[in-house]
Amino acid sequence: MQIEPIATFHSPFPEKFGIPRQSGVAAGLRGRIILEPAFRDPSALRGLGEFDFIWLIWEFSGNRPVTSPRDKTAVWQPTVRPPRLGGNTRMGVFATRSPFRPNPLGLSCVRLERIEWDGPEGPVIHVLGADLMDGTPIYDIKPYIRYADSHPEARSGFADAVAWQPLKVVFPWESSGSFAMTTLFSQEELEVLRDILAQDPRPPFHDDPDKTYGMAYAGFNVRFQVRDDILTVLEIQPL
Repeated sequence: MQIEPIATFHSPFPEKFGIPRQSGVAAGLRGRIILEPAFRDPSALRGLGEFDFIWLIWEFSGNRPVTSPRDKTAVWQPTVRPPRLGGNTRMGVFATRSPFRPNPLGLSCVRLERIEWDGPEGPVIHVLGADLMDGTPIYDIKPYIRYADSHPEARSGFADAVAWQPLKVVFPWESSGSFAMTTLFSQEELEVLRDILAQDPRPPFHDDPDKTYGMAYAGFNVRFQVRDDILTVLEIQPL
């Protein structure tokens, strides 16, 4: 089967580091879906605005393929290390949502905020809570249907067994009393940034309190350190 992207996703994240590991974790994170010219017929979206949520099928386009040292062909691993388990326990790839899969396809449920019908880019779909990098190819869009897609009583395997404790996020101006840096972001962007940082964007096996990390977000490099359960933003620089 040959498939082609129908759209491209646009978000404040130009690289993988820092992107929420699940859709809906940062519920206020805004994104736009720009349809490819061949699919910009408004009739293709007729009725979509009646749904609150949609499914996106997309490509993990930012992954570097794992290759065989002998013939340099792409290979896959049957087990991965989920961040939810601290990055130290291996689970079957098909029991996880790891981006490193035989076929690099992602599935995300996002809130449909609105459809912008008139504009130079054709109909634009505005969504909230996506976990996609800027420039991600989208292969399909489907409506979320409550009676078929919602199973609140369902078991969630190891995700049920391991409680996720968000980090406490400290911005520099909160301790210094200076609010000058808040002019870099809107209040909404700041709340989204706080939600993302609270989920601990570091690789799960990293736990060096003296290491400084940089996360690209909305045109800025957010530099931070994590000690115990506190994430402290050190500075915010333009990219």
